[in-house]
Amino acid sequence: MRPLLPLLLAAGTLAAGCTPLRSHQGYIVDADLVNSVQPGVDNRQSVLATLGTPSFASQFNQGDWYYVSRDSRNLAFTPPKARDQLTMQISFDQAGNVTAVRKSGAEQIAAVKPDGKTTPTLGRKRGFFQDLFGNIGTVGAAGAGAGGGGGPGGSGP
Repeated sequence: MRPLLPLLLAAGTLAAGCTPLRSHQGYIVDADLVNSVQPGVDNRQSVLATLGTPSFASQFNQGDWYYVSRDSRNLAFTPPKARDQLTMQISFDQAGNVTAVRKSGAEQIAAVKPDGKTTPTLGRKRGFFQDLFGNIGTVGAAGAGAGGGGGPGGSGP
């Protein structure tokens, strides 16, 4: 029985490391409240009273409001992957009345993959030694700003 106890503890610890982690970010969705916002009926004040402060507001047009909710999962140290997302955009007219309510889901999530560890640039390609020794001879060269003339202690007029 005694040799079995450490083995069971080790197995339990390893199994706990494989448990998926769930996380929620953003607005907490209440379907009844979300569905109660109606174009032509509600205004900014009623939306604020019903749904609360938006996740963010548009800086252009009439200042559309966005409510974003995302549920993610991941294992151990892997990056989280979105399982479900709701983005609700509420548009207003000049008077502050709701003109449109648009909803979208996880299909709008874009996957951005960086291009390796360097950023591709245009221009000449320099190697390590060209970067290291490339400026030799340019310090104090004519026209580089160093050298003769006019300053204190110089040979000026």
